[in-house]
Parts: sequence; structure tokens; C-alpha cells
Amino acid sequence: METSITRRDFLGTALLASGSALFTGMPPSELLAAQENDFTGYGGVGEYSNANGNTWDVLQAGHEIRDGLHDPLPAGITDTGEIYDCVIIGGGISGLAGALFFQREAGSDMKCLILENHPIFGGEAKQNEFLVEGKQLLAHQGSAIYQVQYPHSFLAQFYESIGLQAPRLTYQKWTGPEPEFPLSKTPYEAAGLQHGQYGFWFGARFNQRPGMWLMDPLGKSLHDAPISDATRREWLRWLKGESAGETKFEHPKVEGDATSRYLDSITLERHYMERFGLSREMVRSFLSPVEGGGSGLGPDALSAYSDYAFEMLHPLPEENGGSDQMFPGGNATIARLMMKSLIPSAMDGPHSVEGVCRNRVNFAALDIAGVPARIRLSSTVVHVKHDGEASKASSVSIVYSQKGKLYQVKARSALMAGGCWTTKHIVKDLPETLRVAYGQFYRSPCMMVNVAVRNWRFLYKMGMSGCRWFEGLGNYMEVRKLALTGVEDATIGPDSPVVLSLKVLYSYPGAPTEEQGNRGRGEMLGTSFRDYERQVREQFTEMFASGGFDARRDIAGIILNRWGHAYLSPQPGFFFGRDGQPAPREILRRAPHGRIAFANTDLAGAMDHRYSILEAKRAVGQLLDQVLS
Repeated sequence: METSITRRDFLGTALLASGSALFTGMPPSELLAAQENDFTGYGGVGEYSNANGNTWDVLQAGHEIRDGLHDPLPAGITDTGEIYDCVIIGGGISGLAGALFFQREAGSDMKCLILENHPIFGGEAKQNEFLVEGKQLLAHQGSAIYQVQYPHSFLAQFYESIGLQAPRLTYQKWTGPEPEFPLSKTPYEAAGLQHGQYGFWFGARFNQRPGMWLMDPLGKSLHDAPISDATRREWLRWLKGESAGETKFEHPKVEGDATSRYLDSITLERHYMERFGLSREMVRSFLSPVEGGGSGLGPDALSAYSDYAFEMLHPLPEENGGSDQMFPGGNATIARLMMKSLIPSAMDGPHSVEGVCRNRVNFAALDIAGVPARIRLSSTVVHVKHDGEASKASSVSIVYSQKGKLYQVKARSALMAGGCWTTKHIVKDLPETLRVAYGQFYRSPCMMVNVAVRNWRFLYKMGMSGCRWFEGLGNYMEVRKLALTGVEDATIGPDSPVVLSLKVLYSYPGAPTEEQGNRGRGEMLGTSFRDYERQVREQFTEMFASGGFDARRDIAGIILNRWGHAYLSPQPGFFFGRDGQPAPREILRRAPHGRIAFANTDLAGAMDHRYSILEAKRAVGQLLDQVLS
């Protein structure tokens, strides 16, 4: 949000540099249309085809908030005359969970409205759809993993309440006469690494021209990798999970214990150096940004506790039958189950995983007058303020933009379920203490690049189902077997069409956390779709041509999902405070501001849909107990 980019900036840099001939002689209206398309690019097919990440329209609306375009509010706002018991700003996992908790706990007479700025609900829990050789392929846009919880835990019971009855999924089986390769269930599993079907690519950065593959890097103990012996020893210790000292590292057991607080006082980079005996050069060259605690940046910028915050949700251990699970389109399925629970007519068919995966959204049913819960899409909230002094006001006014026009609704309470980067701008009477706290929230970008290929035989010929590289676009890639929830093919083999997902993170080791995020956004937003497409095609050709890869023949489609503020990137002290000061997240969690409560996963400090749910539960409880009781 702090990275300034205008239409003129975009035209003057990436677009004109990459293809000025395209625009020669175009009138202004066509020029802007071409610009928008060259930013957003291809969106795939189906109901997510106009909602691949932050599209140009969403980006522009967000930057209007940042730039104060609606401050002060202009005359002529349309008052809808609507009054709700609760208006929820944000239709991602946290907003959907907030609406569900409100509906279940406030009673059927209480009405709520969700205002969502994208054309479809889900936030980052959305999917891409391709049609390749007549077959539908799915991939995640952002939120991907869910874990099996203890059966009597709150989260397990919540899953069951929305129709997620079978937490352990069944996945595609190997087909064909050729030897089976181990395939991952998620993009982050690297199943082939332990079995020898994995490769490390070393290119120009390592003085390899042309680049070289090291197949089975773990089995070969990194021999023949173009690195020093000292680096080889360090890296192997990391890959094998071996500590440097004699004392075994004790994981934090509960949030806020002594281990947690120590970890939050140092960077993740320092922790890796202490625990694994790694050098700073090793961390920045080979672990950044992939081993970044799931927080978008490299370990040098993050609190060490960010690597362990997820453990505090205590999923079922693998030895007891737990493991990372993933639907074909990631947690879009969970968002769809939540929507079906909130508005049963939102999708036809049974209230089940299969039902929401196989049936389309009934958009006309989402915003119907008179029902307890409604969601209004493509509606960007620009202004939230109490009607009078916050401590005495009986209502909140919410103004949103839709198709270039401003509308106003009123509410007895409001739940801010969007990210910190917009919340701090649109709550106009935010107290200074909360504004200062939000000033300590730093977000970093991520781009999920989904590449549909007609088959992955080129990888099979090279002897791998997954790989890693250390320069260029992204860092790693996996052939993934899909859960059988709405998937047409129950089997997979080298000739199966698949989607290869590249997670592109932007880290600048050595720079402060905020600066890394701003520079990353500038790079991601200032690069056209065609330039990213060219990078993918050239990079794949360089790395995979030896396996017979041909970009023109093998690539069926590329979708970019740009998330300018994908990750909260918590700096040391974010979780538990420092220098005797309270943690910024706790300042916002402790109580509502008048009739406004705050949710979203960034208040937990960890990007996980389970925290989105838990933060919504807390915030709705505060509204019901302290505001609406």
C-alpha cells in the first residue's frame, strides 16, 4: 500500500519498455484497456477467471484508499437506507468465519452484511481453473494447506460444522507401466527429495553457463554442486535437520513461554545460525526467502518465533495420523464450505466437500434482502466511522465504492476482517494508540504463478518430480497428486496434464523489514504480465530443455496471482513486545474501538487460515459481549 504506482508510472516503465509498439496509434480508452489486461493477464476459466489475485481494478481501488482520494467524502453519496446489526469488512476466511459466528451466536433476528472488494469471496483462499485437452485443472491462488486437528479441538469441531467431515483426503494413484515416482500432496512437501527423484539447479549465479542440474542432491551429499566444502557441510546439516551444538533445541510448548519470548527477541536468521550452526552467507544464499517462516521475506527480517507460531495450533501429529492436507484449489474449498453454511442457497447440491467442489456459485443468492446474512461483492470499503464519539455512538457509518459510485450503510457494530494495510486507512476515527500499533505491522508481497502444462514427461525423463533453484523467478516446484474432491482423473502419470505452481517471493537480505516489502511490491506491480510470461517460458526452457520441454508445445496457460500484501512479516518483538512495551497485535486484540472490533490473521502474526478463524471468533465475541449485549 505504501508503494506508489499510477497508470502513468506503469505505462512509463514496464509496459512501454516491453512492448511500446503494441500501443502505437491507440486512442486513450483502448490504451488503458490494454494496460489493464497486460497487468492482470489471463485469468483462466470458470467463476474465478476475473479474480486472479489483485487484478488491476482491485489494485486501483486499494491505491485510491491509500492516496486519500475519498478524503473528505464527496457530496452525492447514495444512502442505501440499510441498517445492519453487524457489517463485516472483508470476505476472506476471517470475514466468512466472523459472519458464521455472528449468525450462530447472535441469533436469527440479527442481520449482518459482508462487504468484499473482489468479484468472488475467499480472499487469498481462491483457486485458478484451466481447461487443458478437455480436462479441468485446478490450482491454488494463495492459501493452500489445512492440517488434521485433534478430533475434540475447537478447530476440528468448526471444520465439521461447515461440512468438512473427512479431514484425511484420498489422492490420485499412479497409473501406467513406468516406474512410479513419489509425488507430493502439497506444493511444499518435496516428496522426491528423500527418494532421489529431485533436482537442484545451479545457473549463472554459480558461474554455470549453461546451467547444471544436480540430481538426487541429498543422496549424493551435494557432491558436484558448485559450492565450497564449508558450504556443503553447512547445507547438509540443514537438509538433515541436524543441530550444531550438543543441546537439543526445545520447541516452544505454549504461546508466551520462555522459549517463545526468546525466539521473538531475535531474528530467524540468528536462530538458524545458533541452532544449526549456519553462516549468515549460507542463510541468505540458500535459505532465503524459501525458509522464511512462511512470512514472505528472508529470515534476516523476521522474528524467529514466526517459524514456530503455527505449532501453537497443535495439529494432530503425523505419528497419530495427522499430516498436511490440500484440496486441488487449496483452501478455496474451505471458503466455499463456509459460504454454503452461511447462505445455503449460495451453491446447489449437497452441503459437502464434493457438493461445493462440483457445483457453481449462485451469485444472485448472495445479496438478497431480508435474509440473516448477505455478502456484497466488488464493494471496496473506503470509510468507516462512528456516528459521534466512539464511546457514546449508537451506530457506525460505512461507505463503500462499487462500479465507480459511493454508497453508505449503517451498522450497530463493525468487524474489520480485512488486512492491516487497508484497515489503518479506512477507520477514520482510529485512536492514536491503535494507529501507532498498526504502524508496526509490515506486509510483504507474493505472486503465485500457476503454469498449466499438457504433461510433465519432460520432468520424468530428467528423473524428478520436484526441483529447487536459486536465481530467477520463484525458487521451487512440485508435481502434485490431487485430492479426489471434484477432480475428474483418479490417476496420474507422466502424460497427465498438471499445474506447476511457482511461489514468487521478494526478499532483499540486509534491508529493513518494511523496505523489503516496499521494494518487493514495486518489483511485482511494475512488471507486466507479458514480461513475467516471458520469464517463465525462458526459465523453463533453460532448465528443462534437456528433458524435451518445448514451451510453445507444452505450456497450455499461465495465470499470475499478484498479492501485494500477502504476508504479515513480523519483526522481532511483534509477538510479545519489547523494551517493556506491549506487542502491537495485543493492543488491537484487547478490546473493540467503540463499536468496531478487529480480526484477520495478521493479528495472530502467522499467515494461516486457522488463525483467521480464531481471530474472527475472538472479535465477534467482543462485539456480542461488549457492544451488542
